[in-house]
Amino acid sequence: MTQRVGVEQRASTRDFLLTGDVSYEIDLWGRIRRSVTSARDEAQATAADLETARLSLQAELAFDYFELRSADAQQRLLNDTVKAFDEALQLTIRRFEGGAAPKSDVAQARTQLETTQVQATDIAVQRAQFEHAIATLIGKPPADFSLPPAPLDLQPPDIPVGLPSELLERRPDIAAAERRVAGGERTDRYRQGGIFSDGHAQCFVRIREQLDPQLWGLAELFVGGRKLRSSKPFSMPDGARATSEAALANYDETVASYRQATLDAFQQVEDNLAALRILEQETQQQARAVASARESLQLFTNRYKGGVDTYLQVITAQTTALANERNQVDIMRRRMDASVLLVKALGGGWNVADLPQL
Repeated sequence: MTQRVGVEQRASTRDFLLTGDVSYEIDLWGRIRRSVTSARDEAQATAADLETARLSLQAELAFDYFELRSADAQQRLLNDTVKAFDEALQLTIRRFEGGAAPKSDVAQARTQLETTQVQATDIAVQRAQFEHAIATLIGKPPADFSLPPAPLDLQPPDIPVGLPSELLERRPDIAAAERRVAGGERTDRYRQGGIFSDGHAQCFVRIREQLDPQLWGLAELFVGGRKLRSSKPFSMPDGARATSEAALANYDETVASYRQATLDAFQQVEDNLAALRILEQETQQQARAVASARESLQLFTNRYKGGVDTYLQVITAQTTALANERNQVDIMRRRMDASVLLVKALGGGWNVADLPQL
């Protein structure tokens, strides 16, 4: 009985000492500190993810708004065109009744008018859809939200791009990827044993010589597969090797994601800068085309009134002028869309300093 109590006391004492030693060694190697630091990195990455989602929603709202205003501009253009085509139809009717024009001219003028009326009606469908999308994005029922018509007559804002390196601090998605790389690096270094000195390794060797096999398996897992120098050779368990390789693979994946996010950011900025530059040049060219088309329409209308040309020439000039004017509105819409995408690519004014300081 006395011998059994002594054995139990020694076992209890050994368990207590081993527990204390293991806890002390883990704290000594900074496991808790590194866990806290990794958790802080992940918290900042999550906060950056939230900013990325917010930026995406804001860009979508601006995008839908300019699409709606473009539809308003198209609507105004088509309404004005319908009025002009109706006047042209009345002209052909008077000429037909006076015997100066064939009935085919009346049919052509009426067809042109009704086709344009269909286009004007169809624009209303697009406008309603964008208005409903805006209502949803701002959290209102579409039936309770409306925007009065206001044609798109804005100019793209001047956007200071700055140095390319500043892009890394402007985009929350890049900040999130960078934080995950930092957290993954700390975790990987811990698992791989890169932070351990030879003295720490020898401590593990001594613990291995004292612990039973089950506790040693736990101890070597903390080393993460690093082979420790010992007078007694031993092999790394398959589980520990798998943990080590998984840590390396996860870290490499995080770094690759960070690199790809950075490259995508630079591409998006360059794409939209190029789009704005080219579209500005296209705007000037289209303005000249619109002016020429209007002049041509006026000339053919006057020649038709004078009986020199047929009404087919007027129809052709009307179609050309309307196509050019609609394209002019569409180019402006594309410029505003490119501006929105560029602002989004530049982070929308966000900066890495906005991350919470945990």
